[in-house]
Amino acid sequence: MEPLVALVGTTCLALIIGACGVHRLRRLPTALRGGLAVMFLLTGGAHFIGMRDELVAMVPPALPAPGLLVTVTGIAEIVAALALLRRRTAAPAAGLLTFLLIAMFPANVYAADTAETWWDELIPRTLTQLVFLAATTTVLVDRGRAELSRRRQGLRPPPDPPRSPATPGRSNAAEPDRPPGTGRV
Repeated sequence: MEPLVALVGTTCLALIIGACGVHRLRRLPTALRGGLAVMFLLTGGAHFIGMRDELVAMVPPALPAPGLLVTVTGIAEIVAALALLRRRTAAPAAGLLTFLLIAMFPANVYAADTAETWWDELIPRTLTQLVFLAATTTVLVDRGRAELSRRRQGLRPPPDPPRSPATPGRSNAAEPDRPPGTGRV
């Protein structure tokens, strides 16, 4: 339940800060990036501190080297969480986290068989995973659209720079890279 609280709480806090004047945080996908970053720093850290034994026990027996798998996924979660905080790396990070959520779902199914609380049963775990997937997918789609828009704008030929009239007896061709108005005095 803690990861869900971290995601929702941080996202709501970011949206509130955005409404108070920090314009960058007004959009839901941007606030979700912050919420996901906090959530995956929390869950990634749990792969090493506090819950490592429980996470290793969640790995289905059919998979090899459960300790190594927990270590690799923990590192991936932490790196992706940090990458979510930069616009340029948010899309690949959200894509990786989406993949991890899907790939690690069998561990949630396996863990639900030994659930001690209602929260750890299969239906609540599945619904929570769907919320996480919706958040990572929202960020992935938003950043993907932004990148497509940026590329489309970049594909348009830039307007020709204004040319200053040539000085009599002197050609502008000798200094083609010099901006207008920056000639020698």
